[in-house]
Amino acid sequence: MNNRTKLKALFGMIVICLFLYASLGAAASGKAVSTPQKREGHCILLDKGKWAPDTYKSVQNLIDKHGAGSTGYDPNRKPYVVFDWDHTSIMNDTEEALFLYQIDHLAYNMQPEEFYEVIKKNVPNGPFSHEFKNLQGDAVTLKEIAEDLKRDYEFLYSNYDGMNGKERLETLHSTDQFKDFKAKMYFLYEAIGETYGVEIGYPWVLYLFANMSTEEVQQLAEASNDYNLGAEMASVTLISPGSMSGKAGTVQVTYTTGLRLASEIANLMHTFMENGIDVYVISASMEEVVEVFSSNPKYGYNLPKENVFGMRLKKKDGITQAEYEDNWPITAREGKVDLIEHAISKTRGGYGPIFVAGDSSTDYEMLTIKSLKLGLIINRLKTGDIGKLAKTAAERMGKNNPKYVLQGRNENTGLWIPTEYTIKLGSNEEKLLANP
Repeated sequence: MNNRTKLKALFGMIVICLFLYASLGAAASGKAVSTPQKREGHCILLDKGKWAPDTYKSVQNLIDKHGAGSTGYDPNRKPYVVFDWDHTSIMNDTEEALFLYQIDHLAYNMQPEEFYEVIKKNVPNGPFSHEFKNLQGDAVTLKEIAEDLKRDYEFLYSNYDGMNGKERLETLHSTDQFKDFKAKMYFLYEAIGETYGVEIGYPWVLYLFANMSTEEVQQLAEASNDYNLGAEMASVTLISPGSMSGKAGTVQVTYTTGLRLASEIANLMHTFMENGIDVYVISASMEEVVEVFSSNPKYGYNLPKENVFGMRLKKKDGITQAEYEDNWPITAREGKVDLIEHAISKTRGGYGPIFVAGDSSTDYEMLTIKSLKLGLIINRLKTGDIGKLAKTAAERMGKNNPKYVLQGRNENTGLWIPTEYTIKLGSNEEKLLANP
């Protein structure tokens, strides 16, 4: 190759890099993201942030090998990657945080009879699994807890000035009816999910948006995000009042509070895009809810809305119905792969993602998709299918060309730490894998 040819090749590479930086780099302006760095021979380098060093190296190698700076890059067949959202792209669960926010703000658009029907929708009759007993040691049935919640909701509906009453929300929060309502609503949510799985539990929580427009749902989601980003990372235990024991008895529930942005994930998304690799999100939360977090510039992820997929409910004249969308997969487990194949791969000539990021067994199937070159597992010290992948990743730590890599975080702060180990909420011990 003569000098003139070399100069042309170098100039061409510079032009490609500048074009990608100008056209895609604007996405990196969000406040949750540090500015990517340039380096010779490639377009954009991933910010090291708080990545575990070996995990960072593997992800950067993937970008080097498949991004626009690589010799085999084809702009007409751009590679793409897929991220889970809850517990992966953020700390904690957007939908669960919103579920609690709805309870605390009585943010429902249903009269008591409709609310009663919605909380029973598609849930089998009979008792929940054995771990969901009341404090008296008795099994709890759907009918029993639904009757108690109907009683509570009727009181709140008739007294709250945001519904059909005159009392302020703060006043109602001090009532035994509200305390019972909150504890039993979360108990019901947990009991449905653990007893009947994702097919019933994941759509159920979305039915509570019934009669809201998309705009109303997204305004509620944004308010919840903003509130929970400022909330303490904590574990909260509730016990329903003995005075309201009703048919289900007295119940106890524990949940976590707080959300946190994952700036390293936001930066990774932008670095992929700036290197000519498309980014998608597939979440088991409601699609419109995840869109708010992933697309609103103030949170810093700045993804195109059309690249965000999640659970969908039917709409009638623009109003959300308590019915799951026909012919749309439950976007967990096999449903995530179904969505990749039919909503993403099919539109791109039939090829799959080169990279997937997830945190739980509901991501297992897409983390084992055939096209995968690298899987990033946010280490939550989980067992089950995701635990098997985490063990595989742990065994390959420090070695070349791992298929799976781990990233740790401190759940007390909600932030990443530069290691594969994770510190669980309420602990100060770094751990690599769940206890056998």
